Amino acid sequence: MPIEVINLNHSYKEGTPFEKQVLFDINLVIDDGEFVGIIGPTRSGKTTLAQHFNALHIPRRGKVLVDGVDTKDKQADLITVRHRVGYVFQNPDYQLFAPTVGEDIAFGPLNQKLPGSEVEKKVREAMDQVGLDYKTLYNRDIFALSGGQKRRAAIAGVLACRPRILVLDDVTAGLDPRGREDILAVIRKLHRRQNITIIFISNSMDEVASMAERIIVIDGGRVLMDDTTKKVFARFAELRSIGLELPEVSVLIDELQQAGFKLPDGILSVNEALHSISSALREMEAQK
Repeated sequence: MPIEVINLNHSYKEGTPFEKQVLFDINLVIDDGEFVGIIGPTRSGKTTLAQHFNALHIPRRGKVLVDGVDTKDKQADLITVRHRVGYVFQNPDYQLFAPTVGEDIAFGPLNQKLPGSEVEKKVREAMDQVGLDYKTLYNRDIFALSGGQKRRAAIAGVLACRPRILVLDDVTAGLDPRGREDILAVIRKLHRRQNITIIFISNSMDEVASMAERIIVIDGGRVLMDDTTKKVFARFAELRSIGLELPEVSVLIDELQQAGFKLPDGILSVNEALHSISSALREMEAQK
């Protein structure tokens, strides 16, 4: 189920003296099964763009097609679009509202008018997918959960509707390192095992580098780059010029290259860096 964005422009408070345009002539396609990272400076338009993907924003100028459905068509079934394209907000408190974990996750399937047995099945499956124990947490007060558990519950509530695309808006923000890695592991598993299309918005270059296969860079409401992860991070001077930093591994490799180490470009993972540095050290030792 591809997403196609055609000449998309968006303004807030349109038609008023306070109108501000935040997206300019966006054109892109996200295909089934992709893992796409969206990065950019603060207020660059990342979230506004992503919220068009599941019709939280409806285009006034341009089009967004979800599996061929034009979201601004008055006959479009936007509820179905929102079930197919699940959106997880940065702050789970904006998304969680029911008294208990089970009730919150069941909300979407209940709105799909499914029988009780099917709702329970989807809730169990969704909780299992994100690592929430059904027996101990189903009746837990939703606001008694830890920050990481809230993020998992928010993702589970979206997964219970069986989306084919999952939009994740900076979902690791504010978590400790263990909590971040737990959430990232859940996301990797969803993409790998179920081939869910992932659209991953993040302010962490390290997370995007380790997760995404393709990166879209937004700056000033425009698409500045759209390429493979390695090719995007190879343009480090341009990224720094708009206020973005390289992943820590890339910074280390760049410094070692400047110090004379013969290391390949495009290294983004710790394991790849260790292998390349070890090889370079062995080669230097052999030349002595």
